Amino acid sequence: MWTAVVGTVFIAVGAFWLSFTALADLARRSGIAATQAWAWPLIVDGIIVVGTVAVVALAGQRGAWYPWMLLVIGAAVSVAANSIHAVVAADADVLPVLAASVAAVPPLVLLAITHLTVVLTQRFRFHVSSTTEATPDLSTEVVRLRPLSDVPEKGARRDVAALMRQRGMSNKEIASATGVHPSTVGRWLAGAIGTPEVQKGATS
Repeated sequence: MWTAVVGTVFIAVGAFWLSFTALADLARRSGIAATQAWAWPLIVDGIIVVGTVAVVALAGQRGAWYPWMLLVIGAAVSVAANSIHAVVAADADVLPVLAASVAAVPPLVLLAITHLTVVLTQRFRFHVSSTTEATPDLSTEVVRLRPLSDVPEKGARRDVAALMRQRGMSNKEIASATGVHPSTVGRWLAGAIGTPEVQKGATS
């Protein structure tokens, strides 16, 4: 997975560099100062990168149409600008269609490879999180006990209630733990206090 991610990033950097060079030169030829021409390809190709990431992040959500629109506009402008630059700067013996086709490859690859990089990264994160959840930390694992209200025998719950009272719990707390009314706990304890079983538990 890491090899794939590194490879896609390397290809994306190469495609961005080629497109950046062509768009910056086209900006200079169009009258933009050389000290500012570098900003134009950042704007155009930056929309492709940001739009692709946003499309993947908002996949299936209602607001996904907006990054899709930015992505389509950015890709269209970049492909058209790269093609125009190729036609203008190509040698006279090179067919304009060939020059435009070659120049259109970097922005299209940038679009595809950015999407692939984001998908691979999300896939890698999902794999790591799934592995982590599959191997919980036993030191912090919470042991879930069977609720006392599921105990079928009333006598067993009465004995547990008596032990809870010895530990200082109120009738309300005992009732919540055993699943009965507090008045029922009161009746249980009225008959349980002083019995040999409770006295034995108190001295143990």
